This record gives sequence, structure tokens and C-alpha cells, in this order.
Amino acid sequence: MSRSLRRGALAATAVVISIAALSACGAGNDAQTLEIRPDNAAVTVDDVKIQNALVITQPEPGAEGPAVVSATVFNNGRAPQTIQSVTLPGTPGTVKLKAAKGDGPVVVPAGGSVVIGGPGNASATIEGGLREAKNGDAQKVVFKLSKTGDVALSAFVVPAHSYFKEFGPAEMPKAPTASATATPSGEATPSGEPTHAGTATPSGEATPSGEASHAAAGH
Repeated sequence: MSRSLRRGALAATAVVISIAALSACGAGNDAQTLEIRPDNAAVTVDDVKIQNALVITQPEPGAEGPAVVSATVFNNGRAPQTIQSVTLPGTPGTVKLKAAKGDGPVVVPAGGSVVIGGPGNASATIEGGLREAKNGDAQKVVFKLSKTGDVALSAFVVPAHSYFKEFGPAEMPKAPTASATATPSGEATPSGEPTHAGTATPSGEATPSGEASHAAAGH
């Protein structure tokens, strides 16, 4: 190959590499452009964005106890918003919201966020649990905010294991207690006779053979 042909091939290769690099930069880091889906549910409606939404159940299948909704709620607006309710359409589960501190409502500050679930954060407890939901299912969850209104998404149902344990239900089912059994000292002998603890002492009472004790026979 001549020098001119080699120079032409190298120039063409450089152009292809440059175009590929520019295309990659133009794509940016947007998840839809890169065709990468987040592991956990996320949705944006107006000024509100909800991400990492999960329904976390008891660690063992079939265990009785509450479940929880965990999520991070962002407010990109200029005014605070209150999370008025969290509902689970299609289920009888009732969700009880509680602020991180005090008994007031769960407020998402303007330009800020609120974490629901985990120690020291706001909580959304599904009272009575969610037995009809199976781990791995996608459960519809609706957050109702004071200004934006309903924001719905599908959240994965996961048990309170591993990464999710810290954000799972605070109340766990109690293990059954063993029933008390009689100790050997309180049991009767096979013949029905009293144990040695019930025999007479040498204080003048009758011995097991019916004879008087030495203290009574000294006269």
C-alpha cells in the first residue's frame, strides 16, 4: 500500500472515531437515551418526582405483621407540598402516614425532598400487612400531594432482607413461646406414693413403716 493510501485510511478512521465520540456526548446520561431502566420505580409529575418506590413486606413469607411503603419524594416547585395520603388501589391495605418528628403532616419543602422509610425518616405503614401481594410483584401506589394531586407508579414488592431491611417494617412478628412443663420435683412417683420430700422427719411423727420415731420411743 502506498503512503498516500495509508494516509487516507488513517484520516477516515479518525473521522469515524470523532463522529462516534460526538454521538456519545450528544446522547448524554439520560436513562431513556441509554435504554437503561432504573432498578426501582420512579415517576415525575409537574414539580414532583418520586423515585426508589418500594413496598417492603415482612422478611418471612406468610408472616403476620405490617408492611411499609418506602420512597423518596422530591419537590422542585417554589412552594411546599403536603403528602395527604398514600393508597394501594386494588388492595384492602390502609396506609398510615407519619412525619419524621411530631404528629403533623408529611411536608415536602420547596426545592427539597422527603425520605419515607428507615430510621429517623417519615413512615408509611400498611396496617394489617399486604398478604395478597407476592414478593417480586409490581404494586400500584398512589401518592396524593396538596398541589400536584395524584402521582401514581408501580412499586416492586420485596421482603425486608439485605438492603431493604433498614427500610422495612419496624414491627416484626413475635416468636411463639414454649408452654411450661412440670418439673421432676413436682411429679408423683409411678406407685402413687409421695416422694422423699414428703417423708416424715424424726421429730416424733410416724416413719413410712408406721413405727414411731426414736424421739417418741424413749419412754
